[in-house]
Amino acid sequence: MLQIQGFTFNFAGENTYILYNENKNAWLIDPGNSNPQETEAIGNFINENGLNIQKILLTHAHIDHILGLQWAVDTFKVPVTMHQEDKEVLDMFQISGMRFGMNLEHINAAIEYITEGDDLDLDGEKFSVYHVPGHSPGSVVYHHQGRNFIISGDVLFEGSIGRTDLFKGNYEQLIEGIRTKLFILNDETQVFSGHGNPTTIGFEKQHNPFLK
Repeated sequence: MLQIQGFTFNFAGENTYILYNENKNAWLIDPGNSNPQETEAIGNFINENGLNIQKILLTHAHIDHILGLQWAVDTFKVPVTMHQEDKEVLDMFQISGMRFGMNLEHINAAIEYITEGDDLDLDGEKFSVYHVPGHSPGSVVYHHQGRNFIISGDVLFEGSIGRTDLFKGNYEQLIEGIRTKLFILNDETQVFSGHGNPTTIGFEKQHNPFLK
């Protein structure tokens, strides 16, 4: 049975997720741990549950979603899976850190690129990849149709959407992507966002003020 464990990390209240199954195989999504206490919390969960991290996936590469990325790469020795359009954002990590008063090192990691229409597999659990730019150029959403949930990153939130005033943001592009790729999903589809509480596609169709 696939399990989802969430952690809320760093100055932005970013949601990091671990997906894992009964075989103890797991994916780490958007590692945002930013200090020793946060790193200890997620590390302890992984160790205490005997999890084998097989992939590190990014929904996108904004600083708050990757503050723990180098730790994750060094610890689990697996590549980073992301969309190529966000490589430029990833390469801005140090510059982004300066804006928040952080002295950060360049991230050194092997990268595997994914794109729209790709499928990922966790021991038979199939995930579809949707490219939904607008918040960042390479934002992706991971959809498990069988279990009826998505990991949306900063594309869609409870009652809101990702901001579009950042590097290569595009409001119209984001709204169009949500309408054509996410709002066609089952209304009961759970949405695990990059910030805030989980929601559902049906709830957002009815109540999200940006998508009325």
